[in-house]
Amino acid sequence: MTTPVVKGAAYVLVHTPDMVMHYGTTCSSEHEANPNSEFLKKVPSHLRTFEEAVKYAPNQAYIGNILPDELNNIPRPWYKNLMEDAKADGKMGEMLSQDELYIVMKLCDAFDLVMLEKSFSDAAKEKISKKPYFTEAEIAKIKDGFDISEIESKLAEGAEPLHYNGKVVGCVKAAHATDKSLTAHIMAENIATKATAVIATKNLLYKNNISPDSIEYVIECSEEACGDMNQRGGGNFAKAIAEVAGLVSATGSDTRGFCAAPTHALINAAAMVKSGLYKSVAVVAGGATAKLGMNGRDHVNKDVPILEDCLGAFAILVTEDDGVNPVLRTDIVGRHTVGTGSSPQAVMESIITKPLDKNGLKITDIDKYSVEMQNPEITEPAGAGDVPLANYKMIAALGAKRGDIDKANMPTFIKEHGMPGFAPTQGHIPSGVPFVGAARSMILDGKINRAMIVGKGSLFLGRMTNLFDGVSIVMEKNPGKAEEMGAVSKEEIKGMVAETMKEFAAFLLNRK
Repeated sequence: MTTPVVKGAAYVLVHTPDMVMHYGTTCSSEHEANPNSEFLKKVPSHLRTFEEAVKYAPNQAYIGNILPDELNNIPRPWYKNLMEDAKADGKMGEMLSQDELYIVMKLCDAFDLVMLEKSFSDAAKEKISKKPYFTEAEIAKIKDGFDISEIESKLAEGAEPLHYNGKVVGCVKAAHATDKSLTAHIMAENIATKATAVIATKNLLYKNNISPDSIEYVIECSEEACGDMNQRGGGNFAKAIAEVAGLVSATGSDTRGFCAAPTHALINAAAMVKSGLYKSVAVVAGGATAKLGMNGRDHVNKDVPILEDCLGAFAILVTEDDGVNPVLRTDIVGRHTVGTGSSPQAVMESIITKPLDKNGLKITDIDKYSVEMQNPEITEPAGAGDVPLANYKMIAALGAKRGDIDKANMPTFIKEHGMPGFAPTQGHIPSGVPFVGAARSMILDGKINRAMIVGKGSLFLGRMTNLFDGVSIVMEKNPGKAEEMGAVSKEEIKGMVAETMKEFAAFLLNRK
């Protein structure tokens, strides 16, 4: 067996203000119930420009241009204190605009369901062709656009519109006349998920100089359901994403677990590599259009910009030990079991303190905890408070209860072992995995030695159970490749054996 390591990570945000209005459940539900509401009238004036979204500090942390801790040095509200020198290109990913998403959706469209207006399509195709990770052959696969009259005809038949700057520039058609799992709205959701995951996977390959042929398995872990009326969530997003991303040597499958799914997937990937089943496993997830503007009503009421205006995606690569990259400790894995209970303390003990106790570690032995990294400027106006801070307070309280830290040092512990929330509320996206890339960089740079990645989920959202969910795994500094140390030992043994043989031969000669 080999030790699994995190070889690379990529994070992508796509600014989609028009989709907030038409695909986010808060606004779309309001359109159906009260199309003339004051809330809907105010939404356009609370939407940000692409430039404002790029300059927003939490977004810069998400794509890797700053470390999460650096948010402590930027005054809040962050939406008023923008980073003027911010760039859309990130060290670990990038931010894209809505027109770029639409053209990638067309590239991902295997059944001609996406229609884009000709001039818009041409301009977007030219724009995306400048991305270094898209080849000429891939761009050439994008079919020509349509006259706006053809798009309007499909809209009249029930297709879902695609808007850009408030104007219709395309549509997504239903994939079946009567199948409620293949409606135009669901197809738009799923193709957007696929497209954003493809962009994240492409960034993973490009930013980390990884050959697409080297990846053998893909685990997709978003919150969307891909299937038809006979098996609504059967999948397989993973294989569909791998196809467009050029992972010709890969197979794959989907993992679902609400917000905890990405950490479940990370643990599964580590186990696959540890066992030797696969040498290289990618964990990927695309964005969730339904979550756009989810807290928009509260943002508008409190005169805050609608900060949930981006689709979030990520891709993480787990491979065999290379002696350099941070290892995933498959022996330090926390899990919320069926019998754990749902109290906050019981949840935290099961996924944090129990795996540490099993391995003789204190709470202070983990340098950074990544729990539910929701951006507090999104959740606070909605009354949900600062979610990461609440988690860190609980971890600190457990530490004090166990005697790992003094009660008086809890604030210091929270600052040093926690970090500000910076991830978009895309459901599955915030829970643990946004920090994997930053943790990898910090470990490689010698800033930290260990980080715990924690995924927490609300299984009761599916109305199948009242259970909670949670899992965790530890990332740790690589001690050096075991095989190399073993090789040195073998050479030393060979030398000792050779020397012994010489001495024995001399002894035999002397006896004669």
